[in-house]
Amino acid sequence: MPKVTVYDMTGKNVGERELNESIFGIEPNKSVLHDVVKNYLANQRQGTQSTLTRTEVSGGGKKPWKQKGTGHARQGSTRSPQWRHGGVALGPKPRSYNYTLNKKVRVLGIKSALSAKVLENELVLVQGLAATEYKTKTVVDMLKALNAERKPLIVTATVDKMLVKSASNIKGAKTAVVTSLNTYDMLNANKVILSVEALDKLEEVYA
Repeated sequence: MPKVTVYDMTGKNVGERELNESIFGIEPNKSVLHDVVKNYLANQRQGTQSTLTRTEVSGGGKKPWKQKGTGHARQGSTRSPQWRHGGVALGPKPRSYNYTLNKKVRVLGIKSALSAKVLENELVLVQGLAATEYKTKTVVDMLKALNAERKPLIVTATVDKMLVKSASNIKGAKTAVVTSLNTYDMLNANKVILSVEALDKLEEVYA
C-alpha cells in the first residue's frame, strides 16, 4: 500500500498514513487521462463564435452587372463569399461543444490522476486544514511551509468559506471540495493538498 506523510498547517510532520491502493496505487491510464481532460476542456467552451453568411451581410441586393454580354462571370450579388465584404461560406456558428463520458471512465480518470500525484510525490496530506479567519497570509504561510507555493490545489471535505476566500487572492491557487474534484485541476496543479477529512471521504466514495 502507498504511504504519505501527514503534516499540520505549519509544515510539521505529524505522522504517516496508508492510502487505499485501489485509488492511489493503480497504474495511471494515460489514454483515459487524455480523454477526460479533452472532455473537460470541450465542456468549458462557450461556443459563441459566429460569422455572417451572405444572407446576413448588409447590402448586395442589386445585381452588379447584367447576366450576359459583359465578358465577366455572371454574378447575382456583391455579398457572395468570393467578393470582398461578402459573407463567409461554411463559417462557424454558435454551437455546444458539450459531450458526456461514461461514469466509469470519469472515475478511472480521477483515480489515475490521484495515483499519478502519489507516484510523483505531489500529494500532500494535511491534518487540521481549516481557516479560522479571512486572512490570505494564513494560507500563504501554510503553502510556504509545505513547499507548495506554485499552482497548488487545496481539497477539503466540505466548503470552508474562510479558506476559499483566503486562498482566492493567491495567484495560481485553487480550492475544491471532494464532490467537485476533477481530473483536469489535479493534473494542472503542481501540488494537491488534501485534508485528512477529504482523504477519508475520497476513500469512502471511490473505494
